[in-house]
Amino acid sequence: MPEQSEPKVPAADPTPAPEGAGAVEPDARPRGRFSRRRALGAAGVGVAGTAVGLAGGIGVARASVEPPAPAGPKIYPFYGDHQAGITTPAQDRLHFAAFDVTTTDRAELVSLLQDWTTAAARMTQGEGAGEYGPTSGPYDAPPDDTGEAIGLPASGLTLTFGFGPSLFRESGRDRFGLAARQPAALKRLPLFPGDNLDESRSDGDLCVQACADDPQVAVHAIRNLARIAFGRAAIRWSQLGFGRTSSTSTSQATARNLFGFKDGTMNLKAEDPAGVDAHVWVPSGADPRAAWLSGGSYLVTRRINMTIETWDRQALSEQERVVGRTKAEGAPLSGGGEFSQPDFTMAGRGNEPIIATDAHVRLAHPDNNHGVQLLRRGYNFVDGSTGLGRLDAGLFFMAYVTDPRTHYIPLQTKLSRTDGLQEYLQHTGSALFAVPPGAKSGEHIGQALFA
Repeated sequence: MPEQSEPKVPAADPTPAPEGAGAVEPDARPRGRFSRRRALGAAGVGVAGTAVGLAGGIGVARASVEPPAPAGPKIYPFYGDHQAGITTPAQDRLHFAAFDVTTTDRAELVSLLQDWTTAAARMTQGEGAGEYGPTSGPYDAPPDDTGEAIGLPASGLTLTFGFGPSLFRESGRDRFGLAARQPAALKRLPLFPGDNLDESRSDGDLCVQACADDPQVAVHAIRNLARIAFGRAAIRWSQLGFGRTSSTSTSQATARNLFGFKDGTMNLKAEDPAGVDAHVWVPSGADPRAAWLSGGSYLVTRRINMTIETWDRQALSEQERVVGRTKAEGAPLSGGGEFSQPDFTMAGRGNEPIIATDAHVRLAHPDNNHGVQLLRRGYNFVDGSTGLGRLDAGLFFMAYVTDPRTHYIPLQTKLSRTDGLQEYLQHTGSALFAVPPGAKSGEHIGQALFA
């Protein structure tokens, strides 16, 4: 089922922000809790809720559709059966970070997860990362929040945590006494044909996915989690993303990737609970060694560079041929609208299939992959330019699946060998993480793993 109910909208809080209480002596600084929501209200800033049009033509169950968020700060609950940021309606901005655990002490790893859980629960509700906030607390100590989000609302922030294979076993070494609980499916992704992976952009012991409608809110969250992790974990690599390329709710219009095509038309949606249960959540009893992962998922991340300049010189007919859809509406070349089912038997000129045999839509369609579906949460990225003066740009692909061995690896193996789009793509980063279920209030993320 969808992991979130209607986003919470806090009642107006007339209490003035601590920093607005007037001048104080350095040794008498206010020690009350900092609240970005309260600071926002005190500043008189109005925040309008977002409303997006419904994408038509999808035949899925509608009983659990979330209504549009009312006017006010968009806030998603942190605690629940599933972690937020999976079936949550995809926000517009991303800051993703993979961490290497630097401590060798299991107790310190647990304390890190406890501290991260506490900070994440606060930040997702529009609070500061720590109890005092960026402008209060002991004057001779660093603030427990970095402060760049002062005055900003929660902006729909979600924080999603995962564990990489190397957390359990590295070079055959059981680092934290967790090897016996490593899921059978949690192994480093294979090297696919055509991969040109950068090791410094791949793998990791832990991951945090921060999604929000404001890039500064997402960056603030990762920055503070990295600060909290000091001495226990350090960022291995990170990725900023903008312009979601996938819709995870029927309330969202299909977005476009940097090739200009609608992306993720066939993506799983939160309003299809049967599909989500079948293809996203790890069922109870799936792996006796990893009962702690029941109700969680697996996250595949792939940094995919697009050869933008080459693509931009291709004729529209060639672009549509390799995708298998029209660029204007995203309709399959066999006809209909965006959400019409492709007809892979329809013949075109010369009695050749009108949807080419190497077209992406043909090769990736569930009907041609044993019914397998992915819940995608990808984002566009532009990381400056290369030494050749070309854009370092592309798609940061993220997909949640119930088992990568059945849902991602066979599909990507086929696409990497025969997909016509591969001529314009190069995979430069790769990682797989086990994403535990949500935490209940008073628990920390992944607590069952350490029980």
